[in-house]
Amino acid sequence: MIRTAALAALLVSTALCTSAMAQTPTPPNPPLAEGAFATSDATDPYIWLEEVEGERAMAWVNAHNEHSLGVLRGDPRYEGLHQQALELVQSRDRIPAPGFNHDGTIDNFWQDANHVRGIWRTTTLDSYRTEAPQWETILDFDALAAAEGKNWVYKGATCLPPEETRCLVSLSDGGKDAVTIREFDRATRTFVDGGFVLEESKGGATWVDENTLLVSRDFGPGTLTSSGYPMIVKILTRGQTIDQAQTVFTGQPTDVSVSGYTLRDADGVVQATLINRGISFYEGETHLLSVEDAVGGPVISTRRLELPAKSNINALVRGQMVFTTDQDWTAPSGQEFRTGDVIAYDLAAWLADPTVRAQLVIRPGPREAIEGITSTRNKLVVALYENVRGSVYVYEPNPSGEWARSRMDLPQNVSVGVGSASERDDQVFVSVTGYLNPSSLFLADAATGEADLTKSLPAKFNAEGMRVDQFEARSADGTMIPYFVVHRDAMPMDGSNPTLLYGYGGFQSSLLPGYSATVGKLWLERGGVYVIANTRGGGEFGPNWHQAALQENRQRAHEDYQAVAMDLIARGVTSQPRLGIMGGSQGGLFMGAMLTQRPDLINAAVIQVPLFDMLRFHRLLAGASWIAEYGNPDIPEERAWIQQYSPYQNLRADQPYPEVFIHTSTKDDRVHPGHARKAAARLEELGYPVLFYENTDGGHAAGANLRETARRLALEYTYLTRRLMDAPGQ
Repeated sequence: MIRTAALAALLVSTALCTSAMAQTPTPPNPPLAEGAFATSDATDPYIWLEEVEGERAMAWVNAHNEHSLGVLRGDPRYEGLHQQALELVQSRDRIPAPGFNHDGTIDNFWQDANHVRGIWRTTTLDSYRTEAPQWETILDFDALAAAEGKNWVYKGATCLPPEETRCLVSLSDGGKDAVTIREFDRATRTFVDGGFVLEESKGGATWVDENTLLVSRDFGPGTLTSSGYPMIVKILTRGQTIDQAQTVFTGQPTDVSVSGYTLRDADGVVQATLINRGISFYEGETHLLSVEDAVGGPVISTRRLELPAKSNINALVRGQMVFTTDQDWTAPSGQEFRTGDVIAYDLAAWLADPTVRAQLVIRPGPREAIEGITSTRNKLVVALYENVRGSVYVYEPNPSGEWARSRMDLPQNVSVGVGSASERDDQVFVSVTGYLNPSSLFLADAATGEADLTKSLPAKFNAEGMRVDQFEARSADGTMIPYFVVHRDAMPMDGSNPTLLYGYGGFQSSLLPGYSATVGKLWLERGGVYVIANTRGGGEFGPNWHQAALQENRQRAHEDYQAVAMDLIARGVTSQPRLGIMGGSQGGLFMGAMLTQRPDLINAAVIQVPLFDMLRFHRLLAGASWIAEYGNPDIPEERAWIQQYSPYQNLRADQPYPEVFIHTSTKDDRVHPGHARKAAARLEELGYPVLFYENTDGGHAAGANLRETARRLALEYTYLTRRLMDAPGQ
């Protein structure tokens, strides 16, 4: 999907109608807890833990790792959980994620026990559809890492259409967001001698033609935004050094990022070269880049295009540029559009005259949300969810300019995802999954609406006698919050069930039903209950569901999550001694808010790569890019509402905090590991037991390879077993 937003989101029933949501009064924020400390940079006693690889900080990390690993690995159940996790994550019994090439062949990135870093490989479509595809290796990242003495983590490749022989391969050292980019030749399976090479930096590069790149990187002092992302886009021509590249666009230091990309038709021909200026995480500008030959050299100019500030360009299909708007918008033509609408312009006509009329493609209802858009050669394919259950629809423009719709023949009441689509014809891969339904993959024909089952996974855990229920909890302001409960049919409703409540609640990221072999094997099969809360802040019911919990209204999302916990207890699903919570990144903030506001509800908390010190989040790594989500602590009014829920500042003595498990990664260059470190240090200062683990590699995913992922999973479920499955108090 082509985005005009600056960045992807941080890190992974009954809908409330738009009008009701808009009229819901803002709930009062809880007062700063008595005994909490409102730190400043000067008074924060643990600011030294923000020195990522500082000697004192790493000594602290190593000591805590030794303690936590000793406790959890010393548990007699750890080894069994670790072996199960290792078997699951390294299993070859997975669906190889397919990616269509322009010539109709299929690419895949694959990891297993023999390829823990992974291989990039290819096969024909006919071969892919067989039980045992015949793969050809394009690039082996384990071999590359061994040859170069690096801990390479593959971060993707962009190949130049239509031949797709020349590719830009992104490599991360240890899983960081920052990558090194190298030119690679698919035909010879080698890096190009003397080809394009971009040194490690956040940012990216895109092909204009075989000898030209649009590059957004760290070009030296003064070229990054306050969020640590590129502020400048340059054109780099083959043979030039990066210092010789010509600047074509410069943003502002307060922007999130700027980047360049091309809008290509189904034949791979560039129809527009665009610059995205990400003003905030959700607001941006799109500029048309023009390069004209002239005496003395090319003349470069840009023109801002008339699009909503909150919008995403999704596809170009049969000359129609399709985009979504996350705000109410009046087009230059005078047409009125609503938040969540999918809109189309005839690209050529619109570039010539921005006042031409647009066409409304989709207007989701109050219980609906669009979770994916892609295009085949002739069709627009959309994953449309109602009440957190998905269907796939095909849209195509009529000669009149209006769009017709048909529904694909796929299983109902499941999660669906639109995957890679062919540019040669109208084939598209569609995934289908559920909490108890192993993932399956269909090859669908968007022209006919038919879909053939191509691959399906066997069950990875015993789900016999299990079921999924969907309930609602009433939040503090009266809003009904849907949530799913995965459990055994025979579950007693007496509060005795070990229950794990997962949440995220931010950045318009939806928690949709999906099959997790590790949750199933390591938790459900052993008698646990798994619960997923679809709180505000997510995208389960479209942009308004997200925007209802932004900035000064962030506490609504925390109250939604707490309401689900209370509802589980009220129904008898679980009780405080048996209830644990889990979440990462923004979800780690969720865990911190639950810990500090309602510790009486829980007996365990797995806090993964968290945000925790919300008075300093904007000063650490990519944090400034999230001001649009949370607010700006440097503005007194906004600092006041952030301080009222910031977990770090609200930790205090004499509370019923359970022993928590906090983990992070030294190589996480998105959410600073200082958040997790300081949370653990403050809890210990107050006299609480803490388990803290920091993986020295792994990036924001907290695992650079499959072995590290298996270890993290085993640590988490050992901890949860100790807290929730053992007798309370043991």
